[in-house]
Amino acid sequence: MQGAELTALPAREMVRLLAAGELSPLEAIDAALARIEAVDWRVNAVPTLCPERARAAARRLMASEPPEDRRGWLAGLPVLVKDLTDVAGVRTTYGSPIFADHLPARSDILVERLEARGGIVLGKTNTPEFGAGANTFNEVFGATRNPWNTAMTCGGSSGGSAVALATGMAWLATGSDLGGSLRTPAAYCAVVGLRPSPGRVPHGPGPVPFDTLAVDGPMARDLRDLALFLDAMAGRDRRDPLSYDPPATSYTDAVGWPARPGRVAFSPDLGGITPVDPGIARICAAAAGRFAELGATVEEAAPDLGEATACFTTLRAALFVAGKAELLERHREALKPEVVWNIEHGLQLTAAEIGAAERARGRLQQAAAAFFEDFDLLACPAAIVPPFPVEIRYIEALGDHRFPSYVDWLAVTYAITLTGCPALSLPCGFTDNGLPVGLQLVAPPRGEAALLQAAVALEDLLGLDTQRPIDPRPG
Repeated sequence: MQGAELTALPAREMVRLLAAGELSPLEAIDAALARIEAVDWRVNAVPTLCPERARAAARRLMASEPPEDRRGWLAGLPVLVKDLTDVAGVRTTYGSPIFADHLPARSDILVERLEARGGIVLGKTNTPEFGAGANTFNEVFGATRNPWNTAMTCGGSSGGSAVALATGMAWLATGSDLGGSLRTPAAYCAVVGLRPSPGRVPHGPGPVPFDTLAVDGPMARDLRDLALFLDAMAGRDRRDPLSYDPPATSYTDAVGWPARPGRVAFSPDLGGITPVDPGIARICAAAAGRFAELGATVEEAAPDLGEATACFTTLRAALFVAGKAELLERHREALKPEVVWNIEHGLQLTAAEIGAAERARGRLQQAAAAFFEDFDLLACPAAIVPPFPVEIRYIEALGDHRFPSYVDWLAVTYAITLTGCPALSLPCGFTDNGLPVGLQLVAPPRGEAALLQAAVALEDLLGLDTQRPIDPRPG
């Protein structure tokens, strides 16, 4: 089988070939490297490669016996890791010129876990500085472009991972999500990305181990591959105090029998908390409505998330202070303006304001919990506008509505972050000019299995999962 044919295969088929000995990890590495060389110059998604490290890992894996527990076993499949996540001995910049030459001494828990499950790290994917913003550009590597139209943004902050998947440079790639950083680029590149419940995927060690806003999660070309990757990621690690054991049934097994949700709620704007492009709303409504073909009742409804913007703005700023205040003191001139604004905003907060935001988050969580007493699933857009020109840093206005900061056009995703619910972005259609649209699906906390079962049933019905990988298309 030729390299181009290999890179077009689903991850789960690659794992089957690798586990059966019909393909070696070295051959998989060569196929991925050839695809990266062929297409990345057009999209700039994978700025850092570590082929010799990957080949050494492959040889060690080939000389060892696979584990008895095959859950999440990747069998030597090359994976790409977002450049916010440390990989020992591999250039890890966090998208910041401050760390342009940074070589971590040790890997993140997530990377250790993937390597223990037979994953081979082949390189790092591009991200905005410290993951701040939903357009993937930085002063170290430049901008990453959308493969469906290279004049457009791929979203962010896991934009490099989404583009690598869409173009066949990776079978699986890691992402992270605070306010939508998995879901937005998945929507913009017609791949899938899951923001899991906090603690589902262990990560760190880091300076704020009890933070529940930022999580790591899987990205893939379709949901069955994503379930495999989540199996490789999920579990308990004593170094992450929020982590917990995986469910008794693997996610790979769970998606083997797609479930039909009984009641599905759809809201184009999460109850009016944000404006939405009419075309996006129409495409998402049509896709959510197809749950009715699976026997579900679909109606327009949403939990009360009206406090989300004020709450998220405060808690995000406080988190930036916890993790980045020292950088502002020492490297202010090297930080992009949005990061400076976020840290300074946090430094100006009072204890009373932070306390009020924490109480507001509690009310949002309770509103979501009550909502899921009546509904099995919530559907809404994963992004309120289609991909926009890559030169635009962020969306400042939609119609007559002006957004107060660079993150507020992301309310449709960050409002869900605040509830602690798992959420994913599923490709659901295309605009009139051929740009992808993603549908966000949300389930109750720790309900990843049910979420994936319902989502894969819709994925099968929509039939869009066979359209990747693609060659980059010029604007």
